[in-house]
Amino acid sequence: MGNIVNRVFDSSGPEGKVRGTPQQIIEKYNQLARDAQLGNDRVAAENFQQHAEHYLRMLSAAQKDMDARREEQERQNRERQAERDRDRQHRQENTDQPQHEGEASSADMVMGDESDSSGLVETPENRPAAPAEDPLPAAAPETAAEAPAKPKRPRKPRAPREAVDAPKEAAADPAGEKSQAAE
Repeated sequence: MGNIVNRVFDSSGPEGKVRGTPQQIIEKYNQLARDAQLGNDRVAAENFQQHAEHYLRMLSAAQKDMDARREEQERQNRERQAERDRDRQHRQENTDQPQHEGEASSADMVMGDESDSSGLVETPENRPAAPAEDPLPAAAPETAAEAPAKPKRPRKPRAPREAVDAPKEAAADPAGEKSQAAE
């Protein structure tokens, strides 16, 4: 049947077709029943009320069905949550208990024995530490790319500061030459 609450119906009533959701049809028939009562037509008013009651019963049954499904889903959700809680508590209790001597930890099972060629990749955490006191001697480079670079030549010393600035000042200040000549 689907979702009756939002389904659109075509109702063929005494005054013609009424179209809409059950709630809209109920409101329309109730309005027509009030109008008939105001017009002193008790037979038409009763007929409209019966049509409204029919859709009211449909809507009520659909809502009860939806409520029952929702409650069932909530009950199932509570059961699943309780099951997850029990599993979590069971796992917590198992991790809190010490291991028996015959049982190996999951880390022991993964790491295995060093001599065992289980195909596991060696990680830096598992490698033995290299002795720091006895560094390996440097090997002679085999290719030019591995050879150390040549030392750079030292820079050429700068000229004294006064000798560099004097020609610039003489070119910039021609009056300076006259003042020197006056002396």
